Amino acid sequence: MKHTLFQASRIGARTYQQDRLGQWSNGEAMVLVLADGMGGHLHGEVAAQIAVDYLGAAFRSEARPRIDEPETFLYRAIGRAHALIVHQGQKMGLPDSPRTTIVACVVQGSRAWWSFVGDSRLYLIREGRLVTRTRDHTIVQQLVDAGRIREEAVAVHPDRNKLLRCLGGPIIPRMEPVASATLEKGDLLLLCSDGFWGPLTQRQILMGLIGKPPAEALPGLIEMAEARAGRTCDNVSVLAMHWLDERPATFEDPPTVPQAGDLPAGPDFTASATDFLRVTDAEIESQIAQIKAALGRPEAGKKE
Repeated sequence: MKHTLFQASRIGARTYQQDRLGQWSNGEAMVLVLADGMGGHLHGEVAAQIAVDYLGAAFRSEARPRIDEPETFLYRAIGRAHALIVHQGQKMGLPDSPRTTIVACVVQGSRAWWSFVGDSRLYLIREGRLVTRTRDHTIVQQLVDAGRIREEAVAVHPDRNKLLRCLGGPIIPRMEPVASATLEKGDLLLLCSDGFWGPLTQRQILMGLIGKPPAEALPGLIEMAEARAGRTCDNVSVLAMHWLDERPATFEDPPTVPQAGDLPAGPDFTASATDFLRVTDAEIESQIAQIKAALGRPEAGKKE
């Protein structure tokens, strides 16, 4: 896989950092993860760290050297991350469980699969144009989809921070169908927290990336997001992969690139996620130990 990676995370105007980023690769497959701990609940950074760590450990366990079923991998790993966060909140004796958003992407064989919960986003950008992006699990996204407000009004809407789904909450998250796309040389996969995309328009993001490698363009966009948000600036985090491989996709099926807003209603994730919650404390502690062991191996990849 020929690619370059860029990641950055800034605290903004907040007193502490609750965003977490992670990326792991073994040469045949890769997973990219971004989690944004929710500041309105205690220890959002704990929830975000658990989510990122579990996705990384699951990748190290299942990518041998590729993941057999990326869709199933994402469903299962995100569901188990939710269960681990709930368990950790109970173990800490917290009155309310830590919570986080998440967006995760698997890349292998010139193809990408992604899933998300909350309002951390993935953008797929090709030749300066938006191919697709995730649709936030928020009240204001529903208003946009219904045509009641314009996309440009999201950043200033009073309900912009009200999430409908997250990891760690009392309601098991219902996930959208896992989306996928065949990658072409020059494509950019951009994972980001709302501290990045919130202050910027889609046009500003696209224009800021034209004519420069992501590693040169993104620092300027991060600074623009901080400046536009001012004293209310949230944590700002981005994780980007610039695809440089010219090899054709190694799949017989034609590429599926869902356009923004075209995804059907997701399947009910409750049944499978409930299975993840039907584990004993000993089993969860064992999984936590496996996370630590997997991430402690010398070949465990890079994570920040």
